[in-house]
Amino acid sequence: MASDTGVRVPGFAIAPALLGVGLLVLPLLALITRASWSTLVDDATSPQALSALWLSLRTGVAATVLCVLLGVPLAVLMARSPARIAQLLRALIAVPLVLPPMVGGVALLFLFGRTSPIGQFIDSLWGITLPFSTAAVVIAQSFVALPFLVLSVEGSLRAAGAGYEQAAATLGAGRWMVLTRITLPLAAPGLVAGVILCFARAIGEFGATALFAGNAPGITQTMPLAIYTAFNGAGTGRDSAVALSLLLLATAVVVLLLARAWRPGALK
Repeated sequence: MASDTGVRVPGFAIAPALLGVGLLVLPLLALITRASWSTLVDDATSPQALSALWLSLRTGVAATVLCVLLGVPLAVLMARSPARIAQLLRALIAVPLVLPPMVGGVALLFLFGRTSPIGQFIDSLWGITLPFSTAAVVIAQSFVALPFLVLSVEGSLRAAGAGYEQAAATLGAGRWMVLTRITLPLAAPGLVAGVILCFARAIGEFGATALFAGNAPGITQTMPLAIYTAFNGAGTGRDSAVALSLLLLATAVVVLLLARAWRPGALK
């Protein structure tokens, strides 16, 4: 078998590759075949399912906005910093990608808990307790989703280079004009792809949310938590859990398609 480049595909790679594809695709097919299609609409629109879905969408959007506000400046800083500083920042930002989500939840709980200095400060200033609240869901989602946006935007900026920014500055453009007219438009493909991936990761977050925000229906029970609760014999029925799983699967497919469509040269 020859590829588009004329290089033959090694024969020994075909069988393991097919097994790898099967490992990724067959569980999804099993999920689809498990669905009760006659009651799918009713299961997906039950009060518990709609509550979890609505909460996931609201908190996912809020987490994505927070990630954009914090992540875009961070990506610009990384892309325009000296190599050593950029490498250090990149390593720190990548930690949530390799950190078990449960560990992230414990860390957030210790940082914002009632007995922590920050938690006590927030409580004394605003009378707010962050853990086990809807705000905690947003923070947990932002913690795990922020790296996707930052690394995507930084990659776009590095690929574009700093030549246009330097030329604009030489011609007398101020920093704000360079940022809004040059830097951000150059980062647009990475920003759009990062926002899409960030949102998808946020609504699919489970571990950090479970430990830091809890699993209270209507307050902190997002779709992943509702699925977990259903399969453990509580809350919504298992058919509703399958229906929610299919909704998350459909979201993931749409996200991948949108991210691919916004890749540079994807439409060529």
